[in-house]
Amino acid sequence: MGGIGKTLAVLTGTALAAGLTAPAYGTSAATVAHPAVNRPAAAGSGTSVVEWNRELISILSDPKAQPATVHPTRSFAILQAAEYDAVVAITRADPSYLFSVAAPRGARADAAADQAAHDVLVALYPAMRARVDQRLTGQLAAIPGGGAKRNGIRVGAAVARRLIALRSHDGSSAVPPRFVPGAGPGAYRPTPGSPAPVYTNWGSVKPFVLTSASQFRPAAPPPVSSAAYAAALNEVEKLGQDTSATRTPDQTASGRFWAAAPIWNLWNQAAQDLATAQNTSLEKTVKAFATLDLSLADTVIALYDAKYHYRVWRPVTAIRLGGTHYNPRVMGDPGWTPLLPTAPDPSFPGAHAALSQVAQSVLTGFFGAQHHLALTAKGTTRTFDSVPAAASDAALSRIWAGQHTSIDNRSGQQLGSQVAEFVSGHL
Repeated sequence: MGGIGKTLAVLTGTALAAGLTAPAYGTSAATVAHPAVNRPAAAGSGTSVVEWNRELISILSDPKAQPATVHPTRSFAILQAAEYDAVVAITRADPSYLFSVAAPRGARADAAADQAAHDVLVALYPAMRARVDQRLTGQLAAIPGGGAKRNGIRVGAAVARRLIALRSHDGSSAVPPRFVPGAGPGAYRPTPGSPAPVYTNWGSVKPFVLTSASQFRPAAPPPVSSAAYAAALNEVEKLGQDTSATRTPDQTASGRFWAAAPIWNLWNQAAQDLATAQNTSLEKTVKAFATLDLSLADTVIALYDAKYHYRVWRPVTAIRLGGTHYNPRVMGDPGWTPLLPTAPDPSFPGAHAALSQVAQSVLTGFFGAQHHLALTAKGTTRTFDSVPAAASDAALSRIWAGQHTSIDNRSGQQLGSQVAEFVSGHL
């Protein structure tokens, strides 16, 4: 049996194991007639959504869990989209993300969300099935038995099965092409101590909401021979060097903190904390997480489209080659070393800036801006007085770590804003 066949068998088996009859799947939202009245509100709070999100982060902490060429934001987007579509298939509180399935009146939306989350994670990480099964058992045990629960389970299984099938041909499994380094001024080439360039094909993956990966491709950066580039690079040379006397202790801490864990994990952690603190409803929580993670996933796709379109070299390369006089305003240093090892992909636009701008836009829209955040990465906690303050710190941390210029950051922030606005307007 092929890979997608195995996935469908797993998901069908989950529903049948619960004593259900497999429904007729694949009905689009436009063709299903649902009663407009007597739709029950989603049962319970959004706590279970938070727990499934934490479960995914926990799974990803195993370095063997995720294929090296598949970006983790794809898994977050599929997980949260499945929970969202499972809930709104029952509540009709919002339009579906992609499709809807027939939902019997009175079906439990919380059971649907739990089953959808479980089935997605089993399909994406079959080796983790035992722990994911255990999580589902615990989640469903809190929901009263009966037809409403069984119908909710059936809806969740249907949504997960179809969403996994739809994403199985999105280009994410393609073998990334071998990267050919550039040689001229400004051309990206692998940096000292970094592995080979990654996700060279990710800009070809089908977006979740955007019409194309290049929909919001940034305008070209200023040439490396320009005064604007020299000013931005000289700032990184002073602030981002490993032995910088200009960078403050707090800036050093910031540079290390935001590199200690995947940036998408940290922003999902922020969403978990905000949803928990506000005890948000199931409906609001699934929508917030779906908007966040669909936006993050599409931003990553758009980022890699732009990164490998422009192929701009990293600051460490530009500074070490400053003596070649590609720009007389650049203060070159052949022995310059950044605070942290450089990420293995082109510099423009900046990923931390883009993803943090997305998260700021989405989270402030759902929860408000002025909230205390305490984010933890590898045992270190960094606190912020607001969501925008955290996003700004994340972007600036890449200058302080010697990874990006302010040109990269501004372009990333613009891209993040555009993606977040588009996704929010289409979900």
